[in-house]
Amino acid sequence: MTRSPEDRRAIPFISAFQNSLLEAQNTFNSVASSFFQKVLPSSRETTTSEQVNLLESQSHGSIQNGMNHEKKLKSQLEIWKQNPSWTDSSPPLKISVPKGSLCHLESVFQIGVPPDAVYNIITDPENKRVFKNIKEVTYRNILEDDGHRQLVEIEQSAIWRFLCFSGTLSVHLYVDQDRQSHTLKYHLAKEGFMKKFEGTWEVKPVYVDAPHCGLLQNPESEQLCTRSRVASEIHFQQVVQPIVVPPPPISWYVRGITKKQTESLLEDLQAEAKRLREGNESILEIERQEKHGRGIDR
Repeated sequence: MTRSPEDRRAIPFISAFQNSLLEAQNTFNSVASSFFQKVLPSSRETTTSEQVNLLESQSHGSIQNGMNHEKKLKSQLEIWKQNPSWTDSSPPLKISVPKGSLCHLESVFQIGVPPDAVYNIITDPENKRVFKNIKEVTYRNILEDDGHRQLVEIEQSAIWRFLCFSGTLSVHLYVDQDRQSHTLKYHLAKEGFMKKFEGTWEVKPVYVDAPHCGLLQNPESEQLCTRSRVASEIHFQQVVQPIVVPPPPISWYVRGITKKQTESLLEDLQAEAKRLREGNESILEIERQEKHGRGIDR
């Protein structure tokens, strides 16, 4: 299968644990071919004309939906440029060890850009420039797309570092991403060395200058809310459960890598958000301009 660059979209949260288990490198690379039969209709009888009309409708809906979100985001970022005052705090990272699992990671923190901006960063095809742990996306295939929600099959490799050690690791996942609700959910494509590797990102709006707007059913209907700076509250969690949980001290070592990689991930996200909030060009935009200057199409 020929994989076009536009189908290679990095998902940063993958690197949080994948980088810590080099032994799993060959385990996660198999594709669950039966998944297509579960997700896509196998016996639907439609004419070629009907199929074309359906694809055109989905494409138009996806483009229109994206334009609406970008227009809204541009307006919100203009408000931030007028008043970029915001102090980032180090995201708290809670690590627990459920029975039978290696670890459960959880973080809730706020970041000074709107939810659409956060969503764009973590799903952008060039975000390896933002997230230093990402090496490359080797495969990405869209299984479903209804305009705002996509079900994606993805394989990517990332870099892990801990003390004087380093390495690379690839992982194969299914990712359910929904722009309308600003959520991402992911899980293993196939069980192998890992019995469970799953997590979620959930991004909620925070009305900095009008806190009561967060309680309204439709904040955009109130002028005070549309003039408020909109930040984001991010809820991140991840569960890791190998087929066999390694004993101490190996388990301590792996948890240490996981914690460090996750902290780096969240700090990189904060740094990119700061550039956007202050009206500077993001790393992602600089990357696109450089490619355009070299005559490279994504």
